[in-house]
Amino acid sequence: MLDSAATSGPQRAALAGIRVIELANFVSGPFIGMQLADYGADVIKIEHPTRGDGIRTWGNRKNGIGLYHKVLNRNKKSVSADLGTPLGVEIARRLVARADVVIENFRPGTLEEWGLGYDVLSAVNPGLVLVRVSGFGQTGPYRERSGFGSLAEAMTGFAYTNGFADRPPLLPSFAMADSTTGLAGAFLTLAALEARRNNGGKGQIIDLPIYEPMLSLMGAQVVDYDQLGIVQQRQGSRLPLVSPRNTFRTRDGGWIALSGGAHAVFQRLCTALNVPELADDPRFSDNQKRLENADAIEQALQDAIGKFTLKEVAARLREHDAPGAPVYSVADMFEDPHLLARENITTVADEELQDGIQMPNVIGKFSETPGIVRHAAQRLGASNLEVLVKELGFDADELTAAGIKL
Repeated sequence: MLDSAATSGPQRAALAGIRVIELANFVSGPFIGMQLADYGADVIKIEHPTRGDGIRTWGNRKNGIGLYHKVLNRNKKSVSADLGTPLGVEIARRLVARADVVIENFRPGTLEEWGLGYDVLSAVNPGLVLVRVSGFGQTGPYRERSGFGSLAEAMTGFAYTNGFADRPPLLPSFAMADSTTGLAGAFLTLAALEARRNNGGKGQIIDLPIYEPMLSLMGAQVVDYDQLGIVQQRQGSRLPLVSPRNTFRTRDGGWIALSGGAHAVFQRLCTALNVPELADDPRFSDNQKRLENADAIEQALQDAIGKFTLKEVAARLREHDAPGAPVYSVADMFEDPHLLARENITTVADEELQDGIQMPNVIGKFSETPGIVRHAAQRLGASNLEVLVKELGFDADELTAAGIKL
């Protein structure tokens, strides 16, 4: 509701004028706020005055500063309030009165215990969109269970299908379900704001369980089981729909990822690897036959690829317009000319990490109103004076007495 000062170039930012209050910790809720802030929404993050968001102390740190926190909470204002106290509730209520969106990811019922349920918040602001992220949603028999991304990854079929057939199921090595929820949550937030515009200004609740976005990403599993009784099993890097599709070792110990479902693409792949005869083999004459003979085709491709270095394979694939890509470590990403040209990793100045910090850039590129990383996450309570005293009119002495630093 308050106009955002965020701008990108000569025009106002895409989400300028949208104010978001973030009552969220760790990854899933803050990831939503990060996406909105990247495109200019005015995101005010409320954190406990002494503990702050738990992500501040998770993961790797430099000089005591949590590095992933610097990314997740970029472009936001940090404001301190203990929501378990009357003062904290009043701070939240005053902020909500001037906001468009509230994001929270506490266990269902927590906001109500604090006196900040939607009945209270919508009475203060009838146009409010409340985004409620939780493990299992606000309804259903699991609603009161604590929920984490790992549980969602387990219960939606991801872990069951991830890994090799003769080894245990594998969870991802990063917060996949939480991050996926963040992306979905940003879209749902904008959809709800558009619905508000189309329906007389009335807000609503978005009930977003962490497991639901993961379930929607699991490809054809549900429909295949419903119609054919197929239960997808673990098969490494293979894909049930396409063959070949796997990673292959090069002569110098590198790895290349290949995919060639369409036969014309497979032909180009074989030509690039100097084995054109494979494309004429009856066992590999179309995608379905290659799926039926996956072991044979992958062994033949491995034999061919093993004769080349990674650099040679990559060059040959480019020459013949065949799809393939080297398997990168994060160190390799920092050297890739395409990622550098598109500025996919950006350098951001930071008041706590004096040399600045590099992080993934905003997703997508707008031709007129691009998103931008204006600053990394603030120190705890850095915007207390600006927001609580100057904007909301709280007494500085009252805040200081409550342990809120200005």
